Amino acid sequence: MMSEFPAPSGIRKRIELRGVVQGVGFRPFVYRLAMRWDIRGSVLNSSGGIVIEAEGSEAGLSGFVSDLQTKLPPLARIDELVVRAEEYRGEAVFVIEQSAAIEGHFALVPPDIATCPECAADFTSPDNRRFQYPFTNCTNCGPRYTIIRDVPYDRPSTTMADFSMCAPCRAEYEDPLNRRFHAEPNACPDCGPSLALLSAQELSGETTPRFVPGHQSPAVLERTRHLLREGRVLAIKGLGGFHLVCDATNEQAVSLLRERKRRNGKAFAVMVRTAEVAEHFCQLTEADRRLLEGARRPIVLLPRRDDAKIAESVAPGNARLGVMLPYTPLHHLLFDDELQVLVMTSGNLSEEPIVSRNEDA
Repeated sequence: MMSEFPAPSGIRKRIELRGVVQGVGFRPFVYRLAMRWDIRGSVLNSSGGIVIEAEGSEAGLSGFVSDLQTKLPPLARIDELVVRAEEYRGEAVFVIEQSAAIEGHFALVPPDIATCPECAADFTSPDNRRFQYPFTNCTNCGPRYTIIRDVPYDRPSTTMADFSMCAPCRAEYEDPLNRRFHAEPNACPDCGPSLALLSAQELSGETTPRFVPGHQSPAVLERTRHLLREGRVLAIKGLGGFHLVCDATNEQAVSLLRERKRRNGKAFAVMVRTAEVAEHFCQLTEADRRLLEGARRPIVLLPRRDDAKIAESVAPGNARLGVMLPYTPLHHLLFDDELQVLVMTSGNLSEEPIVSRNEDA
């Protein structure tokens, strides 16, 4: 006589999502929803988007799918969602699986995102291990499009592939409840990119560099701020290329930059430390402030105050200034109480392509 066993209890669905769902903290978001709704199965990045295998009760899956669409991470966007019923397998846990490449499919990768408040708190807190670290990021901010080489969007497919994470960074990266879970550019002073400060002579090998890459970000940053206060023009390498930078209140420095860039009368954009600082130079509405402080960090054209202490050469004969706020940790760390507003213009000669290599700079 054969024993009779109860039929499996629960249902299974395969959920495929396309849109901006990679590089935005989507998998840890899915994991947290699975814990909330008692869902078992898996989630993975594919070349086409996100694939979820989900098992649970009918009510649990209904709530899970609803939250997927209505409680998205701030930077995510779903363009297409496909749900298919599958045979129940009796999964025991929910896991985040290795990414899968699918030929002929391409996922959307978000643009670089301005530094979030949590990361800003990290690199400005003296007791934080990322204090003054200019490459701090998490799943809510930092480089995305600039560093990608291929999809799915995983660290081996980015320019961060050569940097092996230290144990603390690896622990953050592998913890689904940490905001740095699978933050592909995740790094710290012990394992990530570092700063160097080089003169043209040092870069060409004519003299020995004083500040070479290593654990000396504070010293490099202080020397950089000192040079800017002196009226020097610097090329700052950041996301996507170089900015040419100088003190926007120093007429001599701005004129020198204009001469070197071969830019006659066209206005320069400026970067200010905060929106409150911008009010010292421009007239701001609440809408202007929202634009300035948004994740996109656009250049906003603002009416110039009559008493604005900005060098005339920044925007000669122009009643408006193009103003933006810092959008990378390095930008934030260029400012201090004496240095509040900087000319920040693309590192290329006028009408020439953007410079991205050190040798060209």
